[in-house]
Amino acid sequence: MHTRLILYIAYSLKASLRYQRCKAFFYDLLENPQSNLKSYFDIFMICLVISSISLLLYEVEHQTFKWAAIFERFVVTVFIIEYLLRGWVYSDIHSAIIKQHENSEYLGTPFRLHNVLGEILAEKFSYIFSPSAIIDLLAILPSYRPLRILRIFLVFRLLKLFRYSQSIQMFTGVLRNKRFELSMLAIFMGFLIFIASTAIYMFENEKMGGQINNLYDAFYWAVVTMSTVGYGDLTPVTQGGRLVTTALIISGLGLMAFFTSIMVAAFSEKMNEFQQDRVKASIEKLDNSTIVCGFGRVGQDIARQLQEDQQSFVIIDNNEQHIALAKHQGYIALFDDATQNSTLTQAGINQGAKAILCATGDDVANVYITLTSRYLNPDITIIARASHEDNVKKMHQAGASYTVQSYTIAGLLAAEYIGHPVAFEAINGILHGQQDVQMEVLNVHSGCFLDGKSIEQANFAQYKARLIGVASKNPVHARRRNRYKLRNQHFYFNPDSSFILYQGDILVLIGRHLGIEYLHDLIATSCLHKQQGKSL
Repeated sequence: MHTRLILYIAYSLKASLRYQRCKAFFYDLLENPQSNLKSYFDIFMICLVISSISLLLYEVEHQTFKWAAIFERFVVTVFIIEYLLRGWVYSDIHSAIIKQHENSEYLGTPFRLHNVLGEILAEKFSYIFSPSAIIDLLAILPSYRPLRILRIFLVFRLLKLFRYSQSIQMFTGVLRNKRFELSMLAIFMGFLIFIASTAIYMFENEKMGGQINNLYDAFYWAVVTMSTVGYGDLTPVTQGGRLVTTALIISGLGLMAFFTSIMVAAFSEKMNEFQQDRVKASIEKLDNSTIVCGFGRVGQDIARQLQEDQQSFVIIDNNEQHIALAKHQGYIALFDDATQNSTLTQAGINQGAKAILCATGDDVANVYITLTSRYLNPDITIIARASHEDNVKKMHQAGASYTVQSYTIAGLLAAEYIGHPVAFEAINGILHGQQDVQMEVLNVHSGCFLDGKSIEQANFAQYKARLIGVASKNPVHARRRNRYKLRNQHFYFNPDSSFILYQGDILVLIGRHLGIEYLHDLIATSCLHKQQGKSL
């Protein structure tokens, strides 16, 4: 009967969305390093620990008021709740019960509750006896006022700060990774201290006219001398003692140098991991980001424009100098091969990315990036750079949404300069951001005041804007000239005044910032009024 009840509770908890959401919330709050909740909770706990320690230290020589006891009880209550919650989220009891039951059902063996309870207790005890949990538990003891001796455990509240500081956690991680080297060093240091303590005691005891009264004095002198601190309170006076001192100082310098080299190497390795984790965390927080593959001259211009437009983006490049430059400019950058699935996945191609730009100078690499990106995310927008005309079709076959021929564009600009130098200067000024002139793309939405109007009726000149062209997939315009085939629509360059604008058309305009912004607001306002009119 008890077994059936426990199984019923276990399966109920597994099916309960409220329970799962509650546990996920506390996991994000206490353990998930990528959660913003944990960051806020860590700051709160650091302030709480420091405040409680300050209060306990103040009580040593001063009389406190009633509010101090209330605050201490509040701190202890928070510590206890945190301790219990960490034990709760450490493992899933119901999952262990269900797993054991399903294994028994599959094998046809009887389900024995005491076996799974033993596994559950083993998991919980592994948490209870973990260093962090022991520190959490001992940090509560200083609050028990009748036993003043327990105030010695005040130090464990300071050790709780290790849990909430990422930098301190990184330091403990370094020590943990190098525990073998540090253990060997500690053993050698222990032997050296033992030998030096014994030798100095024999040469510098009271009978020999020295200052070493007992073995503890010898141990103290050996530690102080080996660390090269040298307080001078115990100094050798015999020839043998001075010889031991000289040997210990030289050995101590070697040990300190060896210890320093171990720590420097460990921190160097850990810092790379730490930086990668920070980049990964930054990418996971991005929304509607753009992945820029290649940080050469083209990629740098793209990144600069995206930053000016306050768009989030991630740089990927396998050139170390390019990545160093990107990080120096404050960009999120990955030093890796963009053709690899793992690299694009880490950059967020399936989580938060809306577009990917293949901007490397190698068409082959751009094709591979396009293939990989389309395979990982069939719906993402891919814009590929093509250096040669022959590769444009290959880019589209690989899955590119659009292609950009940088050298062809440069040639057209050169031709424009020869035929129309004034127009060239205007376009060049826009590209380099040197003028208060911008090229903007506006959409004709349903209910927009431009929907159904001709270009003559729209009269863009009154907004100090010039229409360059219209991108449309409306079949009404199929017979018009001066059109250029895009992927799923046509671009009509400099259409005549009789051209009718319809919902879904995209306008490409050039004009001053003030006029373009006014036109953009006018379109948005007309759409909003149309929607409000329908709702009424």
